[in-house]
Parts: sequence; structure tokens; C-alpha cells
Amino acid sequence: MSNPYQASPPPPQPPPFTPGAPQRRGSNKFVVFLVLALVVGGAYGASKVLGADKGKSSTSTSASPSAKPTAKDPGSPESSSDTSSAWKVGDCGGPDASKGADAYKRTGCSDSGASFKAIDIKEASILPGSIQCPAGTDVMIEVSISYNGGKSSGIPTNTVCGRNLSNEHPGDAGAGGGQLVKGDCVTSQAKEVPCGGSGALKVLGLVKTKEECPSGTTDPIRLTISVGRPYDVICTDG
Repeated sequence: MSNPYQASPPPPQPPPFTPGAPQRRGSNKFVVFLVLALVVGGAYGASKVLGADKGKSSTSTSASPSAKPTAKDPGSPESSSDTSSAWKVGDCGGPDASKGADAYKRTGCSDSGASFKAIDIKEASILPGSIQCPAGTDVMIEVSISYNGGKSSGIPTNTVCGRNLSNEHPGDAGAGGGQLVKGDCVTSQAKEVPCGGSGALKVLGLVKTKEECPSGTTDPIRLTISVGRPYDVICTDG
């Protein structure tokens, strides 16, 4: 039996409070200030870069005249540049010496610098051989757009089929220039030449296979493969 007069032990006391080291509030403020400074500085730098890029952004157009046909790919275009766009049938153009030796620009048809008139406007293509201008085309002008004021060919937009304003028309059948058409003449190496010369073979047709050549064909010339070109065989009466 327990002793009713025995004293109970005192309840446990919590450990005495010991104040810790004071917090360094000044240090936290410095970190916040540093972060804000970095954010503001980064935003300002980005705005300067974007502003500079925006100031440099611009567009221009370029164009290229067609080259005379070669043995590998008759009717291939050559490079050039121009500052004209939105060509229409009936517009005139001529050389643009300020842009380069092969550069062209749109002009008034009565201007002294005008050398050709647009007789057709074709959609541009990344496959130049696929563009076929009408008969009588002396020059093909590939109009394209470039960015940041560049002088490169850029992105093609249209192809202008032009006829010379002078009496010289190399694009006429048999004259020895322009795109290859029925009635032109070529050498045995498929190089276009004026008809009537030595070794000139008359073009009777431009087809995909030799079997498609018309009657009278004696010397079909098979060309190297060119993606986009509508024919692979020149039918001649050689």
C-alpha cells in the first residue's frame, strides 16, 4: 500500500530559452537587390538586341535573266538581281548597272534604258527548267524577294517572259537563242545554234521518250536527267 504522505516528484521543466544568433537581414536585402539588378539589366540588354535587329530588318527583290541553253539543260536561267516586283504583262525593263552587270529593273517602255517588254508572267519555281515561256521569248527574268537588303537571288516569286524591243529576237524559232522550241536547231551535243549553219539539226519535237518522237526523226538526242524539265529527248532530223 502506497504511503499517502509521500510527496510526488515535480513535473519536468522545459529547457531554458537560449537566444540564437541574430538573423542577418541586411544580407537578405543585398541578395534581393542583386537579383533585381540582374533581371533589369537582362531585360535592357534584350531590348537593345531586339531593337537593333528590328532596325536592320528590310526586304528587297531580285531578278535573273535566262541564260542561253546549254548541252546539259537547254533553257536554264542564270543569276542576276533587280529591285522590281509585281510585274505585269506589257511592262518593260532593262539593265540596272547600279546593281551589277547581270542586273535588271523595271522601266517605262519609252525610257532609253528599256530593252524588253513582258509578254507573259509565270509563277516562279525552284525548278527553273519547269517554266516554259511562250514562243518568241527572248529573255526570262526571275523575280525574287530577299531580306535584310541582301543582293542574293532570294526567294523566287515570278518569272517574266520578255521580248526584246529591238529587232533582234534570238528567241524566235531557228534564231539560236531563248528557250529551246520546236523549229529551233541544235548540234549533235544538244547545243542550240542558228538554223542554216554547218552541223545544225532541226528540232522536230521535245518529248519524254524516243518512242514519242514524230515521223521524220532520224537522230533523237537523249539529255541528261533534269528535275522539272518537261522533256528528256530532242527529236531531230539529223
